[in-house]
Amino acid sequence: MVEMKKLENGFEYVELKNSVASAKIALQGAHIFSFKRSDEELLWLSSKSAFENGTAIRGGIPLCWPRFGNLDKALPQHGFARTFLFELMKVTEESDTLTVVHMQLKSSQESRKIWNFDFVLDIFFHISDTLKIEMQTSNKDTKEFLLTQAFHTYFAVSDIDDVVISGLDGKEYLDSLTGKEEYQKGDIFIDREVDRIYKESAEHITLSDKEHEVNIGAKNSHSVIVWNPWIEKCAKMSGMQKEAYKEFVCIESANALDDFKVVQLNESVSLFVKYNFRKLV
Repeated sequence: MVEMKKLENGFEYVELKNSVASAKIALQGAHIFSFKRSDEELLWLSSKSAFENGTAIRGGIPLCWPRFGNLDKALPQHGFARTFLFELMKVTEESDTLTVVHMQLKSSQESRKIWNFDFVLDIFFHISDTLKIEMQTSNKDTKEFLLTQAFHTYFAVSDIDDVVISGLDGKEYLDSLTGKEEYQKGDIFIDREVDRIYKESAEHITLSDKEHEVNIGAKNSHSVIVWNPWIEKCAKMSGMQKEAYKEFVCIESANALDDFKVVQLNESVSLFVKYNFRKLV
């Protein structure tokens, strides 16, 4: 089943379902904001998130592009793709267990006011018992451009106190809260505000709590961001409930800091991520 839907304010999204999973993907930002297996929601979405054109959705998997963070002060935080409307190119029901969605954003007069390059950005969602996403950037300009990017994934958790993140032991990271370089010792537990950019990716990262486990595998990524705003920052953030920090953790597959891509004329580069979910109870 594939259906185009529109809210009263004109906000459009695709809703799809096959025999093993269902998903909802907004045209704005090619933003998947729901992914369910057996009616279990695996992505976190803020109940206060605005579904309005021009305003980023809080939760799901925002696409940070063509910048992660605020490397360029001239560009919006995390780039502009997450608030631009993509074109739905194709939905293919490959089988009763796999649906593929292709969305595309091309450079325009509006995008050139923000970032003066010609580009094509293609996003492919593979909806099955796993969730796989590819972000493919093609340079259509007459000059090279620099690219940083991320899948800013909000994972729903039973309680932040039960979260364990493994696979990054021994990896160097930048603590964005202190500006210091550190090395990870053992697993990651969240008991305070965390904002870290790991400079070395891992082949497999595992997120677990009391109810489920997520195995994260990325390609063409050498950066991993782990983030939770904790109590004080969460209370001040837009589109976020005061206690929301207990319900999610972000683990982001990315190209960030020195892990940038220089994309040459007529070159295409891709960032892949795959999420395998396993219920524990």
